[in-house]
Amino acid sequence: MTTHRVKTWLGVASSVLLAGCSVFGYRGGTETPDYTVVDQVQDIEIRQYEPRLAADTVVQAESVEKARSQGFKRLAGYIFGDNRRNKEIAMTAPVAQSSEKIEMTAPVAQSATDRGWRIRFFLPSRWTMETAPAPTDQAVTLREVPGETYAVSRFSGSRGDEAVNTHIAQLTQALAGSNWRAAGEPAAWFYDPPWTLSFLRRNEVVVPVVRRGDQT
Repeated sequence: MTTHRVKTWLGVASSVLLAGCSVFGYRGGTETPDYTVVDQVQDIEIRQYEPRLAADTVVQAESVEKARSQGFKRLAGYIFGDNRRNKEIAMTAPVAQSSEKIEMTAPVAQSATDRGWRIRFFLPSRWTMETAPAPTDQAVTLREVPGETYAVSRFSGSRGDEAVNTHIAQLTQALAGSNWRAAGEPAAWFYDPPWTLSFLRRNEVVVPVVRRGDQT
């Protein structure tokens, strides 16, 4: 695919996605990762996920919403054919977003770290690291996500920074008195396109967990 065609795809990404979606959310055929519910803590599900393949990118931006938008566009280029085989890849849900500290480079020598966000698309299950087309954008990386157990809290409505942080705090509080403890950093998963009616959105905050007493 030429650079011009890639830019065209990015420019009409919303229209392309809208063709397969509606204001009520993703169409039923959108693949989501398989999982098994192994426990319940209040309204929180403890889910076991199998290994998956993902394309992700790290974005520095002024806000979580801007980071999500920039990361989505970058990853959309990859799945719409901006890869070494010019191969389009089916959309899946959810889109994952987490914050992390990333090293800064010179000349900002006085500040060692800065806030960044990792945006992640999970690839359809038929793809493996060996068969998936390699990204042409060096900012996009394919990663094998290991099987993991997550505590998951589902909510609708706003997907802004304040709402996500509120639900993460509630998730953390609920786990405090349970048989599970956090074993990693929290993240947010978004299943629906931006135009989905707010009260119909499927949003989730998640954190990797292990049973209390485990040494992992």
